[in-house]
Amino acid sequence: MEEKKLNEEQLNEEEIIQEEEQVQDTQSAGEEAETQDIEQEAEATEEASEEAEKQEKKSGKKKSLFDKKDNKLQEKVDELEDRVKRQMAEFENFRKRTEKEKSAMFETGAKSVIEKMLPVVDNFERGLAALSEEEKKQPFAEGMNMVYKQLMAELEKLEVKPIETVGCEFNPDLHNAVMQVESEEFESGVIAQELQKGYTYRDTVVRYSMVAVVS
Repeated sequence: MEEKKLNEEQLNEEEIIQEEEQVQDTQSAGEEAETQDIEQEAEATEEASEEAEKQEKKSGKKKSLFDKKDNKLQEKVDELEDRVKRQMAEFENFRKRTEKEKSAMFETGAKSVIEKMLPVVDNFERGLAALSEEEKKQPFAEGMNMVYKQLMAELEKLEVKPIETVGCEFNPDLHNAVMQVESEEFESGVIAQELQKGYTYRDTVVRYSMVAVVS
């Protein structure tokens, strides 16, 4: 009986040991599986982090490329704007210069024509001044006077005006003194006599007045 009890106890002990070994094996397998899972998760996290870093670098490179392209485009736009502004300024200067040259050419041409017309005016004035009172009433004299008035009216429309002389102070910008005279009526430096009428065209002297000045 005692041997049978011993055998049973030994069997129980062996079963317990086997069970403990199985539990330990199960725990070890579970720990290994858990460790593998953790390692796989860590590897996956690391791979995801590396992939995110790569994507970020690619995105940064693309952004950098876009920024460079934008900068180049902006530089090109600025260059074109500057070129257009310069061309517009040059054209404006050319337009002003052309208008000034045209105006100067017109002024020169007008003055040339006026200078040629002034001797005709002088002849009309001399002819009318030489007529007697009876001759001035004649039809031909009245016709001459009408033509003279019409001629002077047209010159006035062109802004041609006679220069004032007698009784005015001598002005070298308007008058040409050809002689000096004594006068009780005027003071020294005042014009006493007009020898040839002068004219201005738009405030520019076309012909200087020939005058005699009181000494």
